[in-house]
Amino acid sequence: MNFNYGETKLDFVKHRKKFFIFSGLLVALGIILLSTVGLNLGIDFESGSKVELLSESTLTAEQVNSEFATIGLTPDNVLLAGDRSEMAYATFIGVLSQEESLNVQRHFSTAFGSEPNISTVTPTIGKELARNAFYSVIFASIGIVIYVTIRFEILYGIAAVVALLHDAFLILTVFSITQMEVNLPFIAAVLTIVGYSINDTIVTFDRIRENLSYEKKIKGFDDLARIVNKSLIQTLARSINTVLTVVFAAAALLIFGGEAIRTFSFALLVGLVAGTYSSLFIAAQLWLIWKTKSLQKKRLKPAENEA
Repeated sequence: MNFNYGETKLDFVKHRKKFFIFSGLLVALGIILLSTVGLNLGIDFESGSKVELLSESTLTAEQVNSEFATIGLTPDNVLLAGDRSEMAYATFIGVLSQEESLNVQRHFSTAFGSEPNISTVTPTIGKELARNAFYSVIFASIGIVIYVTIRFEILYGIAAVVALLHDAFLILTVFSITQMEVNLPFIAAVLTIVGYSINDTIVTFDRIRENLSYEKKIKGFDDLARIVNKSLIQTLARSINTVLTVVFAAAALLIFGGEAIRTFSFALLVGLVAGTYSSLFIAAQLWLIWKTKSLQKKRLKPAENEA
């Protein structure tokens, strides 16, 4: 797949307002959903207990639920793992008492021949994990702004961070719609997308900077728009080919990877699509608008000084 700037009639800049409106509507939808429906937080961010079971034979979710029912417990979620589904992860919203934990260990040691591993997340730990996850995204964003500013200029850095925050927010919106569990693998997927999105955006920015260097004089918006369009078309094939390669891998993980990594795979898949969209339709267009205003301000300053 390849695109020639001289032959193609693609005009990304011309339709920038449509892209901004579309993204604005998605963000508004996300704000409404997150403030009303919210997210389905797993025990990584809520207080709860996780029981890891190992059996010599193949397990089913119905069998695991039935075994827990015999000791008076009902898991909130059961995930199967392993080549033969010989492992199971049962999660409980709310911490199991010491007596309940002992009952679980005794029962499954007898039933499955292997003592289960029980881990507990207290409310304090859950809040700390949520806070650390939030800080990790913020610190990553600040680091990216500093890095891109040093390598390019601050307008590139701000546009890139707005694009990646847009991607992360879209993932949250999709998870609010689907009510899939938000857990630590989800955070890992979001941070992976942050890295992928910034990489794709920087490739485009690098081409814009290169094409800018070939220009003798930039007069204003039209010149910048031509350069942005040219740069996006020149990197379009690379963006599509790269994301398709990764999307195929993420889709394979989603289909064949099992329940244990389904959250990670799905978040990765959504983030890849969002990251490619923002790199092509949001980041470069934002930079174009801000750069145009910056040029206009520089032209006005000498006139004000002369007056």
